[in-house]
Amino acid sequence: MEKTYLVSEPIAAEMAYFRTLFRSALVGNNPLLNQVTEHILQKSGKMMRPMLVFLTAKLFGEVNEATYRAAVSLELLHNASLVHDDVVDDSDERRGQQSVNALFNNKVAVLSGDYLLATSLLQVAATSNLEIVRTVSQLGQDLSDGELLQLANVGNNQFAEEVYYEVIRKKTAVLFAACTKVGALSVGASEEDVERARLFGEYVGLCFQIRDDIFDYFDDNIGKPTGNDMKEGKLTLPVLHALNSTADTAAAQLALKVKHGEATTAEIAQLIEFSKCHGGIAYAEQQMHEIEKKACTLLATYPDSPVRQALYAYLLCVIHRVK
Repeated sequence: MEKTYLVSEPIAAEMAYFRTLFRSALVGNNPLLNQVTEHILQKSGKMMRPMLVFLTAKLFGEVNEATYRAAVSLELLHNASLVHDDVVDDSDERRGQQSVNALFNNKVAVLSGDYLLATSLLQVAATSNLEIVRTVSQLGQDLSDGELLQLANVGNNQFAEEVYYEVIRKKTAVLFAACTKVGALSVGASEEDVERARLFGEYVGLCFQIRDDIFDYFDDNIGKPTGNDMKEGKLTLPVLHALNSTADTAAAQLALKVKHGEATTAEIAQLIEFSKCHGGIAYAEQQMHEIEKKACTLLATYPDSPVRQALYAYLLCVIHRVK
């Protein structure tokens, strides 16, 4: 609770105004579309990504209209990608609630996702900042590239950590990096500070995804069943480390069955237990904390302030979250 307060307190006024802008950007004249967007608004969560935009902007200057429009654009793009991902993954739930495709259908979900994406582009155009437009456009490209890379990785027979990091960098970390980068760009930060901000966001995003992947090895606490990644043919950091550090032939064969979509529920449970018994979880935690140290080192280059403390608290919330 204290960490959450530290994060939100310096940007309470900005977030209140942001929520008004975000809602107004989603409201239209189409009744069906309004039903979809209202459903999205109901499960919009803590808005952690816009918070990161505003905190970064305040680290280097004063939040302005470009900051707000960039934050709205990124949140719209993020939601568009989630709606489309649920269609691709045939997911029935998102954050513990029905996904758009489950509540309506795939056609409505795809078209609604397209609408969110187009609205995101309109919002970023309103910043009148070419570098911010370029950053958001690159983000859209990277997110799609990351999903395609993950699909391609499911079909190969390798257990490479390098590929895992490439996937999570493009699938998740680029969004956090875009948040910090546009926050800095919106207030005219120096080129050096913009790059430091981008890198800090990337570190936060990598930690976020590693933590998310660790959750998959335990009881349901984030709105998806244990082993869901493996059911989709995905091998994440804990099992990759266990496989590579033991060179266990039987486990490797089981992992290949997972990648090819041929493993039973019992076999997936067996591979999860194998990962835990051979240090996979501990290794993933260690790697996450190594990235956390890099993020903290970057922040330490700036003077102490409530905003810098809030960014530290943000990082800790990502590391220690339970859902």
